[in-house]
Amino acid sequence: MKSIKLGLLSALLTTMVQVANAGEVNAAVAANFTAPMQQIAAQFEKESGNTVKLSFGSSGKFTSQIKNGAPFDVFLAADEKNPKLLEQEGLAVKDSLFVYALGKLVLWSATPGFVDDKGAVLGKGDFNKLAYADPKLAPYGLAAKETLDAMGLWSKVESKMVTGESITQTYQFAATGNAELAFVALSQITKDGKVTEGSWWIVPADKYSAIKQCAVQLSAAQDPAAAKAFLAFLQGKKAAAIIRSFGYEMP
Repeated sequence: MKSIKLGLLSALLTTMVQVANAGEVNAAVAANFTAPMQQIAAQFEKESGNTVKLSFGSSGKFTSQIKNGAPFDVFLAADEKNPKLLEQEGLAVKDSLFVYALGKLVLWSATPGFVDDKGAVLGKGDFNKLAYADPKLAPYGLAAKETLDAMGLWSKVESKMVTGESITQTYQFAATGNAELAFVALSQITKDGKVTEGSWWIVPADKYSAIKQCAVQLSAAQDPAAAKAFLAFLQGKKAAAIIRSFGYEMP
């Protein structure tokens, strides 16, 4: 009985220490990484005792906000360019940048059978609206523009393009039927390694620049220790398993 009481006391003291030392991480996260990030953050909170405040949006907008003093501790972008820019300007911790996922672009329709497995639907032009994210703000939007250019189709479909502020809004255009087609991130339509809704074409990687999604610790982090611990967790095996389950490749 005495040993049980001592065990309970030890567990209680451990919990109290964790609570006392708990920190908060304010994370700016690329919209395409919403679902996996929610799972990763929940696991990190459970294991570390720290809390994670998540904000999702376009990488370009977050970069502008960080430059203007937005109180983020870590930045998980959908590209490499924006985090590197922040590092060069002294707004990110030197040598903290790393690739956490390799993104895949997909042409998707909420309608089963609408998209073929070679993307020929784009050339046929039998649609009214094709959504993509703003290429100035979202790397997946730039990849979509590069794909259409590579296929020699940009001038043909330009008048049908609908621009989303982020990849999330772009997905919503197609999911709600406001656009028959959309270039989105594979992760947005993948769950447990499978795509189960609509029809899709995974765009070959040679049609667009590699989407190296990079994370970085920001210089203005309020709790550098918690931010560093979070980024370390993101590079671990548990996070990697979650990331892969949403269709990403690992570096």
